[in-house]
Amino acid sequence: MTANTLDAAALYDLTRPRPRPRRSAYGILCAVLILGLLAWILSLLFDTGQFIPTKWRPFEYPGTRELLLRGLGITLKAFGSAAVLSPALGFVLATGRLSHHRWVRRPATVVVEFFRALPVLVMIFFVLVVLRAQPLLALVAGLTLHHGSVLAEVFRSGVHCVDRGQREAALALGMRRTRVMSYVLVPQALRAVLPAVAGQLVVILRDTSLGFLITQEEFLHAGRLIASNLDYDLPFIPVVMVISPICIGMCMLLSRSARWVARRERRSPETEAVDVAPAEPGTLLPGGTLTPSRCGGVQ
Repeated sequence: MTANTLDAAALYDLTRPRPRPRRSAYGILCAVLILGLLAWILSLLFDTGQFIPTKWRPFEYPGTRELLLRGLGITLKAFGSAAVLSPALGFVLATGRLSHHRWVRRPATVVVEFFRALPVLVMIFFVLVVLRAQPLLALVAGLTLHHGSVLAEVFRSGVHCVDRGQREAALALGMRRTRVMSYVLVPQALRAVLPAVAGQLVVILRDTSLGFLITQEEFLHAGRLIASNLDYDLPFIPVVMVISPICIGMCMLLSRSARWVARRERRSPETEAVDVAPAEPGTLLPGGTLTPSRCGGVQ
């Protein structure tokens, strides 16, 4: 081995074909374990009679399907409202926390820290009991206050992640602080924090199930009514097997949509590959120089 090869081996981990079969074996082993776990769970479900027609018969009734669809609609309504109001509140609070005026920054900081520290369920019950609001309004308000405060910190961290030199260059050009924030910092910060915002939206969708505790007729509450109020042998497991894939599918769809938006936001027309025809030898370039000729010199 040459000296350069020895130096590279000392500084870096050289890629070797030996770990590849080992990683393949680990992957196969994990797949076998997962399949074995699924087979064990299915065997338990079959042994306890969870797939007998009697427990699945309630889903044949139009009333049962209507109840599930109505609960799903209320869940999506609560999620849509909170998904719109939470980023709006977070942007307002983040703007207050980034303000250079102390009388704006300190109250915004207190509001963010207060609502971010309180559990979501406490805020939902506070709005429901103290303010005597409707269950849906209490659910949306609790989700908005908590997740809006979390998103405020996400937006603020995104602004601080932008290179400080861009702020200083914009101020040196004579731009006002508000214009620097609006045209220089915020667009770049939104691109940087978009994955975190998407993850927080998934959490909002998951937290809509807390409406079950305040008797809000959302998706989970509808499943509980089906499992407990029918004259059958408590079809709890079939209800879970129907509701869980729908909830997981909605979260996966939301995550994939967020990743697709993030990829489109990262794409820039200025950096995309453009087919440029090669210049002919002897062509005058913008700098006033000539392209080299085929013989290697300059014409």
